[in-house]
Amino acid sequence: MSVIKVMDELLANKIAAGEVVERCSSVVKELVENSIDANSSEIKVELQESGTKEIKVTDNGKGMDKEDAVLAFSRHATSKIKEEDDLYHIETLGFRGEALAAICSVSNVTLKTSTGGVGTTVIVNGGKIEEVKSSDSKKGTSISVKNLFYNTPARLKHMKSLYTELANVTEYINKLSLSHPDIRFILTNNGNVILNTDGSNNLLKTIKDIYGIDVAKKMMQVHAEDADYIVDGYISLPEVHRSSRNNMITLVNNRIVRNAELNKVINDSYHSFKPDNRYPIVVLNITVDPILVDVNIHPTKMDIKFSKLEELCNLISNMIKEKLHKKNLIPHIEEEIKIEPKKVYEKIKLDLDRVKQEPINFEVKEEENEYSKVEEKLFVNEDLQKEIEDVKEKSKRLPELYPVGLVHGTYIICQNDEGMYIIDQHAAKERINYEIYKEKLGNPNNSSIDLLVPMTLEFSNNEFIILKENLDYLRSIGFNIEEFGINSVIIKSHPTWLLKNYEQEQTRKIIEVVLQKEKDFSITKFNEKIATMLSCKMSIKANMNITIEEMENLINDLRKCDNPFNCPHGRPTVIFYSNYDLEKLFKRSGF
Repeated sequence: MSVIKVMDELLANKIAAGEVVERCSSVVKELVENSIDANSSEIKVELQESGTKEIKVTDNGKGMDKEDAVLAFSRHATSKIKEEDDLYHIETLGFRGEALAAICSVSNVTLKTSTGGVGTTVIVNGGKIEEVKSSDSKKGTSISVKNLFYNTPARLKHMKSLYTELANVTEYINKLSLSHPDIRFILTNNGNVILNTDGSNNLLKTIKDIYGIDVAKKMMQVHAEDADYIVDGYISLPEVHRSSRNNMITLVNNRIVRNAELNKVINDSYHSFKPDNRYPIVVLNITVDPILVDVNIHPTKMDIKFSKLEELCNLISNMIKEKLHKKNLIPHIEEEIKIEPKKVYEKIKLDLDRVKQEPINFEVKEEENEYSKVEEKLFVNEDLQKEIEDVKEKSKRLPELYPVGLVHGTYIICQNDEGMYIIDQHAAKERINYEIYKEKLGNPNNSSIDLLVPMTLEFSNNEFIILKENLDYLRSIGFNIEEFGINSVIIKSHPTWLLKNYEQEQTRKIIEVVLQKEKDFSITKFNEKIATMLSCKMSIKANMNITIEEMENLINDLRKCDNPFNCPHGRPTVIFYSNYDLEKLFKRSGF
């Protein structure tokens, strides 16, 4: 007797639901992606109890006729692909034909749709079509999913808290909004609006809607392309970062994707511009011929494989590094402007009265500049893109600075015509040392200095094994080092670039790095680690008073750095208060 039987369709759909429908956000993802594929320009997502009670998605897309509305609930029913070759040219978000069947197998679903004429309503409970009827429905589709996982208790038991479910839905809708800024997205929970974008196809405005204006003002537009890829989007200034990688959003042909290698490349491009355990806010869309990528790896269609990944990684890395190295990255400390509308009105009225009585003078007065900026922002310029593009780039990455004193033996106070600068002397010296050491390690000239008294170092047996494995590298950067007895080495000369009077300490630190080497040893990573370690250990410490001349030398050396704005750990070296900011702090400005 045969023990193998064809699985019941409802059971198969429930099993499929385990892959496709993991939680409320999975349902939202599948339904909203269908709405996008239907060429909708407005999509509304309404949740009750974070989606655990009801998820309703309404769009103004092309809709379906009665036959398609019923067929849509069948497994592997799709309008996206028709033959095998279509798998290699996928341009829609959905194509597998599994989602709707899987969703309705574990919930109660009501579908209302219309192509512009008489609409259709389909009611499905637990995967069974209960009713199909005509209805009056405007063009588009509305689908309601209630009582999710009501017939799969094990799955229901593992649902997260309402807060977690709502956070996951919100995160995904945020990403969809960024991937399709030309679509208006509205997200509500229990009637409260969480997100409402305008669908104006302005990515920066969508970033503002999600992250706020303070973040949007610190985003930089980027673009790069080669023979296979076009990369467009925005990246944050290094001072804007988050504790999670979730804000590094990568899109491929406007599809949200996950690729660990791309995330690593993006984050590594910010190396030494920010703390290593923090991550930038990035929205990048990669346009590529669909034949060069494979999205048919997992039912969620978020994992992706690239045919030419190395070329893409190099393109993105070079694009971000070039942008960061051209930008003035001194954090600008701004005092919040609190303006009373009545006061603004009175000032403008006085100005208008004065204009009526005096001849019109088209010459711009220097003292009126800041007031004019505020007035323009309040009454004329509401376009965020224009506001950001109007900011003039500095002629030099780090301007001429003139030290005037030291606070707590740590912070150098400087000035120039633009305002006041504060330099962290330890962070600044770290950056200077880091770039010196990194250059020396990357371009060793084998020049060394003999020690009057050779240095003998003893190690444990396991440490000595690791050290012996890397003696050739130490020799290549200028150390004359040999085995000397049991578990010991003798050093007879060292590189010329070691800091005078600290040779022995620095040598020990370099060997410590060798002993801590990772499993996948990389010369580049090794050099990076040594340069970072030495730069910190050999820098001016906090609470160490230095002279004005030493301050000037430090600033001059900092100005020569490739990145004068951050220490190797990503902390800022300089912050800036404009003259106008100082006036606001002391209530000397016009408002």
